[in-house]
Order: sequence, then C-alpha cells, then structure tokens
Amino acid sequence: MLTNIFDPLEVWFVVGSQQLYGPDALAQVAQNAATIVDALNESTQLSVKVHYKPIVTTPEKVHNICLAANGEANCVGLICWMHTFSPAKMWITGLKALRKPLLQLHTQFNREIPWSSIDMDFMNLNQTAHGGREFGYLGSRMRLQRKIVVGHWQDADVLTQIGTWMRAAAAWHDAQGARFARFGDNMREVAVTEGDKVSAQLQFGISVSAYGLGDLVGYVEGVTNQAITDLLAIYEEQYTLAPTLQVDGAERAALVEAARIELGIQSFLSDGSFKGFTTNFENLHGLVQLPGIGVQRLMARGYGFGAEGDWKTAALLRAMKVMGAGLEGGSSFMEDYTYHFSSQGNKVLGAHMLEICPSIAAETPNVEVHPLSIGGKADPVRLVFDAQPGPALNATIIDLGGRFRLIVNTVEVVAPEAPLPNLPVARALWQPHPSFNVAVTAWILAGGAHHTGFSLSLNPQYLDDFAEIANIEYVLIDQDTSLRHLKKELHWNDLYYHLAHGLI
Repeated sequence: MLTNIFDPLEVWFVVGSQQLYGPDALAQVAQNAATIVDALNESTQLSVKVHYKPIVTTPEKVHNICLAANGEANCVGLICWMHTFSPAKMWITGLKALRKPLLQLHTQFNREIPWSSIDMDFMNLNQTAHGGREFGYLGSRMRLQRKIVVGHWQDADVLTQIGTWMRAAAAWHDAQGARFARFGDNMREVAVTEGDKVSAQLQFGISVSAYGLGDLVGYVEGVTNQAITDLLAIYEEQYTLAPTLQVDGAERAALVEAARIELGIQSFLSDGSFKGFTTNFENLHGLVQLPGIGVQRLMARGYGFGAEGDWKTAALLRAMKVMGAGLEGGSSFMEDYTYHFSSQGNKVLGAHMLEICPSIAAETPNVEVHPLSIGGKADPVRLVFDAQPGPALNATIIDLGGRFRLIVNTVEVVAPEAPLPNLPVARALWQPHPSFNVAVTAWILAGGAHHTGFSLSLNPQYLDDFAEIANIEYVLIDQDTSLRHLKKELHWNDLYYHLAHGLI
C-alpha cells in the first residue's frame, strides 16, 4: 500500500533575496540555488523530490508562492533559503497564509571563505549569515512552527536532517483528510483509548468514523472462494504453517475463515479509502473469530491499527508507517504487557492478544491457531514471532483534554532469554532508556498509554519533526532523561499550552 508513496510528492525550494543587488547578482543566486536543488535530488537520503522555484524578491512574490503551495496537492512543504539578505517584512503576508510545513535551510553556497579573492561583491552575494537571522527573527516573532537546519548543503548531517523532516512532512500530508474506521466502539470503561475526535480532526486533519460490525460482516460474507484460495496460497508461500493449518489439517477451516475475514476487512477499507482502522474483542457480533492474521498483514501493507477501538494509536501508526516507508526495520501496534524483573536487567515484554505487525519480525513468522480466553469466539489464527533485536522506540499520543501530547521512549530490543513455547503471540522484549525504573516512571508521569506505535525503523527525530508540524506537545524519554528535569518540563508545558492561545 505504501509502495512508491513518495513518488508524486514534492518539496518546494524557495530562495529569498531582493532587487537591491541587481540582475547579475540575482542570476548568480538562481544558478547557485539550481545547483543545490540538483544535488539534493541526487541524494539517496532524501525521499521526496525537491522542486526549484523562482527567486522571491517582493512581498507579492512571496505571497503568491505560498498560496500556490497551499493549492498544490502534491506539495508537502517548503524549504526556504536566504542566499542574500531578504528583508523579512516582505515575508509576513505569505507566511501568515502558508499552510504547509516549513523548513529554514541556513546554509551558503560556498563551503569556505575564498581568502585571497574575497571582496564586497562576494560578501553582498553570500549573506546567509545575517539574511537567515532576519528570516529566523520573523519566524520567532510570528511563532511559526518550523524546522531549522544549519550547515553546509553538502554535509551528510544536513542531508539527514532534511530527509527526516521530509518524511515527517509526507506523513503530515498523508494525514490531511485521512479516514479511519472503527469497527464497534472502544473497550468499555477504558480511559486512555477515549479522546475528542473533533479536536483530533482540527489538530491532525484525520477523520474517525464508527461502523457497526454488520457493515463489515457484509463484506466478509461477500468474499469469493477463489479469493480465499489465492490468499491461502500466499500464506503458504510467505509463512510457516502449523501442521493443523496445512491442507487437510484438522484446523484448516480456521485458516479459511481467517483469510475470509482479512479479505473482507481489506475490501471494506479499500472501498472507503481508509488508511487505518480499529477492532474490539467486545464487538464481534457476526464474526466467527477475532481478526488476527488479517490485521497483522494489513498493518504490514501500511494501514494504521489500534486495538480496543484505539483510534489515536491507529492514526499515529499510520504516520509512522509513512515516515518509515522503504527504511530498514518496521513499525507495529504494540502494548506493554508484562515485566521481567531480573538482577541481569529489568525488561518489558511487549505483545498483544493477536495484532503485532510482521514487519518487525526477526525471522519468518509461524501461522498458528490457539484458544483466546476472551471474546467468546472460535480460536483465532495469528502470526507468531519474535521481534528483531536492535534500537527501537515506543510512541503514543494521548488526549489531555485541552491538547494532545506525543510521548516517545527509546528502547533496545533484545532476544528472549529463553524459548517461549507456550506464549502463542508475536512479541518484543526490550530494555527502556535510560533505565527501566526511570523510563517507566517518566512514562507514567507523562500519562503515556499502554498502547503504542513501536518502530525499529524510526529514531525520535522523526516524531519530533512530526509533533512540530502538528503543533502538539512532544515529550522524549531517552538516555538523557532525569525525573527531576522531566517533572519540571511537564509543569512548564502545562503552563505554556494553557497560555499559548493567548500569545500575540
């Protein structure tokens, strides 16, 4: 589903200058800008095409290009560079109108000062050092949400930062108008999976709608036998089937029903142009078994998902899937399930009843069927595997009543210390940063949910950039976290977000 998702997208490269320097200087600015754009498009670190735009030198040109960006469906953001001095007042009207993510690239064309030949013509032409500060002042004065990248345009770190922001901007672009389906309501009496869907649509651009199970069951019942046969062949090719689920196996009918449910959900989502969905084991009327392998495989195709009606995690996971498209590793719905207290280091075992995405699997998943003690339905089919070891993160979005908070915790995924022959679910074992006690305490202090988006492909900067674009609170728990400082940060954030709407 996410194959080639970046291909139609573009970021506009907008260069600021002014008429003061004359046509020859402006021609050189244009030539230098085109050279930088060509280099950016040749970089393997950037996933979105950079589109060079004519130099802006007047308030009218700035305004027009910002309005044009708003109206261009494939434009996911603007990179603005002040090659020369560009008086910032001319940017006010345009930036007030701009509705796309903004990155200020604070660079200059030449890497080093040409000591023997530098003169005032060179100085006037290469004025990023103070032209960018003028532009930066206005961004701060207008309290714009923007990314600032400093360094030479050929530096690997600069390209990495731009590439990360591009993916966050693409995820934001993907969220605008994105539809999410909730099959049934959220799990009864659970607090953290609740939330204000109107506020979420205003903040993130997503639309969340509930559907009765009867709507889905109609699609499940309409699945053809040939479609099921084709999907069973895919199961047999991609996974290791338990003997009872193989052809003529005693529980083959369960696999047939799982395939029918997957195809039904897929058809429903496709017909409604949905980008994610939720299920709830308390709402299963008309389904033979709780969706397991189908949900797992749909996540692997790029759909966002949240269990027990958790639409916030479904939307976050979809954004993480977009940001991580084509990167090594994967992202999945996850839940902090149980702890391992040990003198060798405390750990968290993450899992869920069924729904963990195989994009994070260390090895080929097994297809198994086991009883499920809740839900009151037939034994569901699921993929069983261990997550790939390595650096990862957990992220969650919570609704605090007046605002949303994105919380991220970096972790290190490790292999299980012993086999888990009786645990019939996919799982990940990790050590949270900076330590188990500090990380868990910090997560609880920040109000973090038990459901998360778990990722082996993203680092915290992707989520930081996304939160900046979305204009929501961002809390990072990592190797540098101390509880004393975190408590202050949370108190300061509470005050800031209560006052922010009144700032001028």
